[in-house]
Amino acid sequence: MPGLRPRARRLTIRQVLDTAIELEKKTMDLYVAFLRAFPRPEEVRNFWFTMARHEAFHCGALALVESMVATDPGAAQRSVRFDPATVARLRALVTAYQRETRRGVSLRRALEMAIDLEASELEDVVADLLKVVRNPQWRERAIQLLIHDLSDLSYLIERYTHDEALLARADRLVEQRRGGLVPRKAPARRVARA
Repeated sequence: MPGLRPRARRLTIRQVLDTAIELEKKTMDLYVAFLRAFPRPEEVRNFWFTMARHEAFHCGALALVESMVATDPGAAQRSVRFDPATVARLRALVTAYQRETRRGVSLRRALEMAIDLEASELEDVVADLLKVVRNPQWRERAIQLLIHDLSDLSYLIERYTHDEALLARADRLVEQRRGGLVPRKAPARRVARA
């Protein structure tokens, strides 16, 4: 029926990994383009370098998942729910941003693009794929890096753009992601009574 969005379908972990790695690399390339476009002031250049480095961390973490899946033939064929519309939208978004960046963008626009990308479903897909490693610290580390990036993004928006609406959007994202990182509680100890 026209107008209906396609539903999420089951894809193998291998298929989702290929897509996630592709999109992470394209995002990293975009941040490197921003690094070259905004070499000064140094704190802005350092921010874009850090963003690119964190995307590289995601690529490395996904490569680890890829290796683990390769050594476990059953894991490669396990399926996960993934919405093809999400993939198409993310691919189109990154491609459009790369094209726009080649024509030249302001720092404000580059920061807005970063918010869009960091708020995307891709971050959730990466965090979910890291569950394959069976080490919750990897997933937590990815979320902590995201919160750190969003906090820095918020700071740069406040310092260099004075755009209250964009700042509010960045701050909301920081709070949403903080809510997703639930600290583990130590088990309660019983005190023996004398």
